[in-house]
Amino acid sequence: MPKTLTPGGGASLLERPTEGGQLNVRIKAHNDVQAVMAWLDEYADSPQTWKAYRREAERLLLWLTQQGLTLAAVDRELLRRFEQFLTDPQPREQWVGPSKPRSHPAWRPFRGPLSPSSRRQSLVILQGMFAWLVEAGWVSHNPFRLMRDKSRRLNNQTPRIERYLESDLWAWLWQWLNEPLPAEAGSRAQFEQARRRFIFAFAYLLAPRISEMAAANMGDFQRSEGRWWWSVVGKGSKVARIPLPGDMLDSLLQWRETLGLPDQPDERERTAPALRALDGQRGLGDNQLYRLIRATFQQAALALEAQGGASSHINTLRQATPHWLRHTSITHQAQSGVSLRYLAESARHARLETTSRYLHNEDIEWHGEQQRHRLGNSPPDNPSSHD
Repeated sequence: MPKTLTPGGGASLLERPTEGGQLNVRIKAHNDVQAVMAWLDEYADSPQTWKAYRREAERLLLWLTQQGLTLAAVDRELLRRFEQFLTDPQPREQWVGPSKPRSHPAWRPFRGPLSPSSRRQSLVILQGMFAWLVEAGWVSHNPFRLMRDKSRRLNNQTPRIERYLESDLWAWLWQWLNEPLPAEAGSRAQFEQARRRFIFAFAYLLAPRISEMAAANMGDFQRSEGRWWWSVVGKGSKVARIPLPGDMLDSLLQWRETLGLPDQPDERERTAPALRALDGQRGLGDNQLYRLIRATFQQAALALEAQGGASSHINTLRQATPHWLRHTSITHQAQSGVSLRYLAESARHARLETTSRYLHNEDIEWHGEQQRHRLGNSPPDNPSSHD
């Protein structure tokens, strides 16, 4: 299996020297891994960004190492081959595997082939990495500048967010999450159901990123002048304060009851994790939370299939990842009439253009209006009756 990219393991990943030493190098590095680690150091204050960037750089470096190549060898043709590799990493047993800790023998760089949007995101990250390495004097050129369709393929502002649960599917999922357990269910099953219900309520009502959920403490839920807020340190270490909807406060109080805590959190709980492991004390890490949500989606898909639900909804649940809950939250807030200004504040987007990607209302209205355009004079069918 490929070795992982770590600061201490750089020399073992690419043992032969790179062409970087022949340039006017402006960083302290002796091989590609050390050069990439220097680039990653620029994102040390944003742990989630650092992890995402490391993942994409690591995939490229491991792929190059397999072929005995270095970053300096990457040209337009090699970039095309790497992009094709992302669509189907082969040999599969070497590159693809289930989510495991990086130290685990079964760890693999991929969970499966990358979707078009994920490939685009990977190339966007690597384009920025190469631009930095050119400035650092480590490589002589940025091969991404030779991409004729670069503006289309590397435009990170995709026109529409589609990875979300439609309203009727979310309504079914929330009802399923609240179904009573069998009478013989034990205390562990009761705890797990209460935790799962709180996690999905948290994700849907406040649109957190998964790292923000895992890092949330009870003391982050604060009352000010009679109103409840969630204080969160988000992407780029930006601090924000998000209003708590009434349903979120109710869900929080129910979860605290499950944990045997007083009704309302206070300042003394600033270090007490909001999400808890089975012992009711320890917090949940990002990976644990990710796997828990993914497992819930898979279980929900099986339940919906058993009920004879729509195949499109079943497929959506099977494909859904935790980040889809954030997309679902923002999309449904927009559809419920939350103004773009406040929606951007709740989502903690730096630009309104990012938030506008979640607005589907005009498309729905446009589709309805377009049904007036007929081949004959007969009245249009109900558009909602068509799949």
